[in-house]
Amino acid sequence: MEMKRLEIKYQGKPCYEILFTDTFEALPEELSALGFEGRKICIVTDHIVCPLYLEEVTQVLKKRFETVVSYVLPAGEEHKNLDEIRQLYAYLIGEKFDRKDLLIALGGGVVGDMTGFAAATYLRGIDFVQVPTTLLAQADSSIGGKTGVDLDGYKNMVGAFWMPRLVYTNLSTLKTLDARQFSAGFAEVMKHGLLKDVHFYTWLVDHSYEITDRDLETLGEMLWQSCNIKRMIVEKDPKETGDRALLNLGHTLGHAIEKTSGFTLLHGECVALGCVAAAYISWKKDMIGMEDYYEIRDMFVPFGLPISMEPVDCKAVAALTLSDKKTQGGKVRFVLLQKIGKAVISEEVTREEMENALQELIFDEKE
Repeated sequence: MEMKRLEIKYQGKPCYEILFTDTFEALPEELSALGFEGRKICIVTDHIVCPLYLEEVTQVLKKRFETVVSYVLPAGEEHKNLDEIRQLYAYLIGEKFDRKDLLIALGGGVVGDMTGFAAATYLRGIDFVQVPTTLLAQADSSIGGKTGVDLDGYKNMVGAFWMPRLVYTNLSTLKTLDARQFSAGFAEVMKHGLLKDVHFYTWLVDHSYEITDRDLETLGEMLWQSCNIKRMIVEKDPKETGDRALLNLGHTLGHAIEKTSGFTLLHGECVALGCVAAAYISWKKDMIGMEDYYEIRDMFVPFGLPISMEPVDCKAVAALTLSDKKTQGGKVRFVLLQKIGKAVISEEVTREEMENALQELIFDEKE
């Protein structure tokens, strides 16, 4: 397929590009064009991605770079913590990495967040490149410079804004992604349509077969549009002082559900549940109609995403939102929908409204 590019600006100036292709072959040339010739490279991945792509990427890079080493993290959200980052620091010190060297994040959102955070803080900052291999990472987490780790089970409580030098998206990696992970990643794509672009939302629904069949041309168009929506938002508000918070649609309750599940539910699955809950609250606040609520809820189903969950303590889950990093002055900043394709930030969502939305999600309430 023909390579596509999307430029991301930071504070009005070109910062990095997102490349969309279907092989790793162009990666060395793109790194050389950015001035990385002669630098040492450490590929950071996890034990799931390692057997799939680490050797291939290493051999491709060795065609142009003399020193290419790798560090394999344990996979999973439960390992996204400072202890693992400390061990990565120790490895980089042992390999004598300096400020001119480069980290490459090869993997999903957890690998990208951890590698980015390590890059932001090792020697007060070194360059890194995102090579996302999951749909969630390609559509969302690799873009915008948010990095971080969890602390005591609270999502991304320690982190930094640190922009990648490049996001290199090889769409063919989506072919090896298991069905559940693929569906979870799609939640972030659907979120972008819901919050910003009704035409893109409609396009997704109309192309559900091609998307779930993982047609690469369709996925390329889907990701370009999805990433362009995120581009428009992060360029306007790179450090989340205003409109960038709209990207948290589905995340406030989603993060709380994710923590309550002990991370047995995937992040994207919880985002889907959070989007349904946000749509329910929007309906009950007379911001959207009942028909819109049920359409939003039901449209997650063809893409393999949950719209209901096992019974939980709704009061306890709602209480967790007060520990969310998006809480300001004791008020939860909640993203609601005025209509499909237009989200707004509200500080007027009550604990009771959140509890009612959670109750709506529980299996028993639908039987």
